[in-house]
Amino acid sequence: MAIRKVILIQPRRDGRFFGRGLSEPYTLMRLASLVPSDIPVEIWDEDLRELPIHTLGPQDLVGISAKTLLIDRAKLLTKRIQRQGAPVVIGGTHVTLVPDEVEPWADAIAVGEGYRTWPQIIRDFDRGALQKRYVDEEWAPLDARVATLQDRVLRQVDEHRNYWTPYLEITRGCPRNCTFCTAVRVSGRKMRLRPVDEVVAEIEQRRLKRFFLTDDNFGLNFRLHPAYMEELFRALAKLPLHGWTCQAEQMVADFPDLLDLAREAHLDKFFIGFESINPANRKELGGKARGEVARYDEVIRAIHKHGIGVVGLFVYGFDHDTFETFRAARDFIRASELDSVSATILTPYPGTVQRQELEAAGRILPHPAADGDGLSWARYDTNHVTFVPGSMTVEELTEAYDWLCKELFHPRQMAVRGLRAWRRHPISRAATRFVSSFSTDIGYRREFEHRYR
Repeated sequence: MAIRKVILIQPRRDGRFFGRGLSEPYTLMRLASLVPSDIPVEIWDEDLRELPIHTLGPQDLVGISAKTLLIDRAKLLTKRIQRQGAPVVIGGTHVTLVPDEVEPWADAIAVGEGYRTWPQIIRDFDRGALQKRYVDEEWAPLDARVATLQDRVLRQVDEHRNYWTPYLEITRGCPRNCTFCTAVRVSGRKMRLRPVDEVVAEIEQRRLKRFFLTDDNFGLNFRLHPAYMEELFRALAKLPLHGWTCQAEQMVADFPDLLDLAREAHLDKFFIGFESINPANRKELGGKARGEVARYDEVIRAIHKHGIGVVGLFVYGFDHDTFETFRAARDFIRASELDSVSATILTPYPGTVQRQELEAAGRILPHPAADGDGLSWARYDTNHVTFVPGSMTVEELTEAYDWLCKELFHPRQMAVRGLRAWRRHPISRAATRFVSSFSTDIGYRREFEHRYR
């Protein structure tokens, strides 16, 4: 069967926010760039438009990438597309974690990263030999010029017009072993690094002035690969960037020289996983945090000293958490100098140690699909309680989380944090940094509000 075109779909979740999408389809942009230039390829983002599924036919190859909370939507889209006669390949985080669950309703599944298998899928479909399962979990080194973005893909996505914040990837993997995290299963425990010149070339090609790093734990490279970080920061310092943000650990505060270079490289904020203020939870945090608030304050002050903001990420619902944990968290966050804050509920994603332990104890809440066909994962968004807590009831954890988020994201508290963050910028940058000083809190408040949609 001669292939007519390739369609890559990002399922809907947030829609447009003031005319633009919130989640750029960066993974799909890379996959689209692996499609041979003589085959037409399109990226359909359901947050931006209604999908013209009626135009599809048997000669079109459709790929859908979905994380766990969007897999229900991916399944619904798949059924509609299959009625048009087009085959659907499902990839992404969820299928990598639980391939046996997705395989029955997809025409094919792509487990793992897909850099090797996606071109093979296209070739197999083109010759009428599409297989049921493709697996790529060898963690391809990122120094092999993997999936360089094609200009035709960038023109089509038109990211500066259609999305608020462009995404970029520089490293991949995380050697930590937090019991609740999927990163090890999805990206591997070995930290992989892109060549610095390739990173610079992509920034210039895309004309980026700001971006968010999708790397699971970029900051861990301060300890693991300091020479690489120095090279990267010195290269980024030469670019006319307005600012960028990344995920990190507290230990970045222990590298003052690299923090100075990071600031010169236009790094604006660290999203740091403090995770919990309860020291009793340290076993589940994989070495990232110990629940020691004195250390947290020290980290925040040290990073601020170098002119970089700190967004605090916290997770609630560990076995030792009680309502007092929430009250103490509220008090700590108010007293701290955090620029923004994220509060999420512990979510037992498939493939994690946490879920295995909770399943063995019979503590996973039932979540059957409405049509009786399999499971529904729509509540696995870190804003809903999906398991029986250890020291609270389901209702108590829900109520405590609602109370905390309403306290943290009260307009007055958001204004305090935003103004505090804005005042840290020098006068020469105050005008350009005003919106970014408030935008992170606004985004996390919107995420919390998914509970009521």
